[in-house]
Amino acid sequence: MNKKRWLSAAAALLLTFSLSACTVPTASPGSGGGPANLTIGSKNFTENIILAHMMADLIEDRTDLNVRRTLNLGGSSVTWKALLNNDIQLYPDYTGTIVANYYQEETGTAEETIKRTRELVSEDGLEFLEPLGFSNSYALAVSQETAAEYNLKTYSDLAQVSQDLELGAEFEFTDRPDTYPGLRELYDMEFKSVKGMDQGIKYRLMAQNDLDVSSAYTTDGQVKVNNLVLLEDDKGFFPPYDAGAVVRKDLLDEHPEIRDALNELGGKISEEKMQEMNALVDEGYREDIVARDFLVENGLLNKQQ
Repeated sequence: MNKKRWLSAAAALLLTFSLSACTVPTASPGSGGGPANLTIGSKNFTENIILAHMMADLIEDRTDLNVRRTLNLGGSSVTWKALLNNDIQLYPDYTGTIVANYYQEETGTAEETIKRTRELVSEDGLEFLEPLGFSNSYALAVSQETAAEYNLKTYSDLAQVSQDLELGAEFEFTDRPDTYPGLRELYDMEFKSVKGMDQGIKYRLMAQNDLDVSSAYTTDGQVKVNNLVLLEDDKGFFPPYDAGAVVRKDLLDEHPEIRDALNELGGKISEEKMQEMNALVDEGYREDIVARDFLVENGLLNKQQ
């Protein structure tokens, strides 16, 4: 099967910039301070950073390995390319992103998409480990007032009035094939304007009633904080986005104990719990503290740190 790679020269340039711009990582607390045996990365949003910290903590707790944390690398294509290039050896990702975005294939049910994810990444020398227990799907959100004014419950409802409304979304959302371009085609949705912006700006504008519609993740803490309404994807456009660790096989061949450690997170995180952890960071807590507290509360750390 021919596979289309969604890895542009621009993404490669951005990767170089992102890696050079990161704070020089050091061995994490409790790792013994020796040289790193592996590098874990993350994308540039709260949830992915929290999950990366969890994975690093578990590896350091269950093994004698030292983990370098090179987090907040950038968007999906940047982090994916870093993994393929062996600049990082693992990071958290999502099944729908892997299948629909990186390999540009159709997705199916959650189970089918997990299976296809594993088949596809295996061809690139990677392994997708046990899903963590939640799916963080894309969504479209509106304020309570906008939902009431236009009687909005579904994406089809939104499409009928989209010409009068402005959409704000992360830059990645505006051009990925599994996001706005496909959504627009399926629902015949044409907004008055579509503005790319950072996540923090997007939610601030929503809170100030300066933006009509926002892209969102179903686990976003800001959805709950700002009392936003997630509309129903009534035609089922967005694929399942089950979260899990994607890891280089050469690392797992050398250190199979990493697989055992990370698979202990399998099925442990609900969508509600992930949203709660994201909200804690929005309130000012550090991602690494939120991650570690979850592991401690769930009895997943053995070593006394």
